[in-house]
Amino acid sequence: MDDDQQTTRAKQHGLSQAREIEGHLSALDSFAPMALGVLAVASGIYTYLGVRAQLDGSGALTFFAAVAYSLAVSVAIFVFWSYMLRLTPSMRTARAKLGMLATMALGSLAIIAMSSWLNAAALAGSAAVEQHLALTVQDYQVELEQANRVAVAAQGLQLDVSRARQAFADLSSQEADGNLSGTSGRGAVFRVLTSKGDELAALEAQIEAQAPLIEAAFSEGNAILSRMRELTAAAGPVGERSVIFAEESVRLAGLIARLRQLSVAPVVDRAARDLAASVVLPELDGATDTIRGAQQTTIESVLQLLGQRAESLQSAAQEVMALPAAEETTYQPISSADAVLRYAGDFIPSWAGAIAIDLLPAVLVFMMMVAQSAIREHRATTDPEDTMTLRDLRHALIALRGIEVAHAEAKLADAAREPARPDPVASTEPASIAAIDRGLRK
Repeated sequence: MDDDQQTTRAKQHGLSQAREIEGHLSALDSFAPMALGVLAVASGIYTYLGVRAQLDGSGALTFFAAVAYSLAVSVAIFVFWSYMLRLTPSMRTARAKLGMLATMALGSLAIIAMSSWLNAAALAGSAAVEQHLALTVQDYQVELEQANRVAVAAQGLQLDVSRARQAFADLSSQEADGNLSGTSGRGAVFRVLTSKGDELAALEAQIEAQAPLIEAAFSEGNAILSRMRELTAAAGPVGERSVIFAEESVRLAGLIARLRQLSVAPVVDRAARDLAASVVLPELDGATDTIRGAQQTTIESVLQLLGQRAESLQSAAQEVMALPAAEETTYQPISSADAVLRYAGDFIPSWAGAIAIDLLPAVLVFMMMVAQSAIREHRATTDPEDTMTLRDLRHALIALRGIEVAHAEAKLADAAREPARPDPVASTEPASIAAIDRGLRK
């Protein structure tokens, strides 16, 4: 008896919980479609903003095209999630549930493809384009500094050229005093030394003349970079700022190319190659064979010295030319949607919001599945007759009365054709029905 009472109490408790959950679901169903509609409309608005930014032109056709797309997205989201909310919780078998969940996953991917990325473009498109501009400025900064570094390093070759020129100037002075070939004056050896000293002096002057040009180009490049940074963070539509930014980037690219050309390292390299190769040997002008022999020996020593100086200058120039050059930067205009996709990792909150506004009803679907499963689980332990309410009894009574009326009419039809006979069943059933009716009314 105790077991029966415990079983009865468990059934009553389960039935009570099932009815409680059903009551909550009935209350929630009253405003769930409205909430779903609000989410669909909000997604459609942001989709409109994203589509409007992608379409060219500002005419009526462009406007209606964006509105039509956003309306289609709103309707699709509302209809899709309405189906999911109604059908998925009603599935009983595991196979049917998996099929509906697979359908929901496929539909969610379709919604992300047609709406969420546009929502993200509307939420973070301007910020993503500004980040693209900022990163481009950083790339140009690196390229400008590297080009200036190479040019300044090439200017350091002026010291090597100056030392070589001074060495030839000292040798020519010694030759003029007769300390090299043994004959004073301005003979053949003096002319060779003087000509090479003049070549190096001209190269030194050319290097020195490049210094103010390099400094001016670097200063101008920094000024352009400052204007580009201002455009990155300035107020106003990012599209208009991007146009001005592109113009400044073209100027900066040309200036960086000019700064690279100002490097004198290639000039020094070519001059070093010619220093020993392009020697015009003068005619020996010594009065005697001894003097001419001394001049020839001195000239050979000078040529050997020229080769050493040339090799030293060439090595220094090649070290400068071997410095790594920064990767060439080219500004590419980008739309807000492309910028959001390219820099998606930097705008995770915006992407999360854009996707959540479209896929939030999926949480409601899972909640409905859990609630319906709980209702079925509680009702599974209860007999059908225990779940009948007073309303159910009233409906059953109305149906029973209909059956009795039909039965009575059939009896009357039979009585009209045959002699009347007492019917104990007919006489007792109406009384029992009346007693049940009186009991329900009480």
